[in-house]
Amino acid sequence: MIPRYTPADFTEHWSDDKRFEVWLTVELAACEAMEHEGLVPKGIAASIRAKKLPLSAARILEHERTTKHDVIAFLTHVEELAGIDARWLHRGMTSSDVLDSALAILLRDATDKILVRLDALLSALAIRAREHKKTPMIGRSHGIFAEPITFGLALAGHHAELARAKKRIQAAREEIAVGKIAGAVGTYAHLSPAIEARALAALGLKAETVSTQVVARDRHASLFSSFALCAAAIERFATNVRHWQRSEVGEAEEAFTAGQKGSSAMPHKRNPISSENLCGLARIVRAAVAPALENVALWHERDISHSSVERMIAPDVTSTLAFMLDRTKTLVEGLVVYPKRLRENLDRAGELYFSEAILLALVQSGMPRQEAYVLVQRNAMRAWSGDGTFRKNLQADNEVVAKLGNEVIAQCFNLDHALAHVDLIVERALAKG
Repeated sequence: MIPRYTPADFTEHWSDDKRFEVWLTVELAACEAMEHEGLVPKGIAASIRAKKLPLSAARILEHERTTKHDVIAFLTHVEELAGIDARWLHRGMTSSDVLDSALAILLRDATDKILVRLDALLSALAIRAREHKKTPMIGRSHGIFAEPITFGLALAGHHAELARAKKRIQAAREEIAVGKIAGAVGTYAHLSPAIEARALAALGLKAETVSTQVVARDRHASLFSSFALCAAAIERFATNVRHWQRSEVGEAEEAFTAGQKGSSAMPHKRNPISSENLCGLARIVRAAVAPALENVALWHERDISHSSVERMIAPDVTSTLAFMLDRTKTLVEGLVVYPKRLRENLDRAGELYFSEAILLALVQSGMPRQEAYVLVQRNAMRAWSGDGTFRKNLQADNEVVAKLGNEVIAQCFNLDHALAHVDLIVERALAKG
């Protein structure tokens, strides 16, 4: 986490103060569950909670320098503040009961913050997609002019991809909202499944099926993979913006605000800096997937090789993705679209994009497909090289005219027909959000 790419709410969310606060919440929930089962005297958790312990992250970290154990350092500090009642905390528990349940809460709540931002981005994309639903542009495959689409349709495709990302994150959020209060190797030797269930329910968590000493890390790997796919969806959109803003394309560009400067050397520059930034940050989010997957294979019931990894990737990835979602929403809302330039680029294709319509008409007339392909291609390639226009070349080709006639040829050059189903596709995509 660095301040430049960390939203303020995530700075607080992943602070030491917040982490220790959640640890205490887990300990008190477990204590109350043990009280209900008669393992701990009634009222202990309430008594400690009533003291509103002024936890000091600095003091806990000071203890840790001696103990070399974060949970023991935390419990030592709680005992300093709570007095004799604190002896009942952590009864029958192991460190991972606290750490993994707390991490589940922090990841769950961070994911909820991400989902709120993702919804806002989807709403922004939906507005712009409907705005440009009928704004024609040339579609491209391999970077080459293909057939007509609309700018709204392009945006709807990004909306659909991000809507799928949302579903994946929602599913992973359910998988990660799992904790454990099961003791040293998950056998409830000094606890019980009933205590675990009661404590975790109070925390809004479910119990791990077979916890060993830790919650299984495939759950975490699934969450980070879903985050990476969301970041990849943002990167694809940002890559398109970068192309649309190229000088020789000029179809859309990022908003350029008053006082903004594009280059220290060239005052004329207006660069797609937000899009480029998003592409770079996507690499950071994506880079967490491999270590998250490698965390799955822990030794036996548990080792701590995953711990250092998660201390880094959990804050970094969630904060970075939240920042990306905020920035992408701003980018979408401010995106400047140039319908005239979109039409000019469509016209630059010289109606070659109607080649498939001619091909299908020839096939419909009874000509074998490959023979028809040769006829259409030879006229298209002449136009491509600057020898006449595609339509005039077809009208001058006796073999084509003999099969279709000039009236059918003219009917094939119909932009409205090519885009007839765009409304349906756009609304179908936006309904998925």
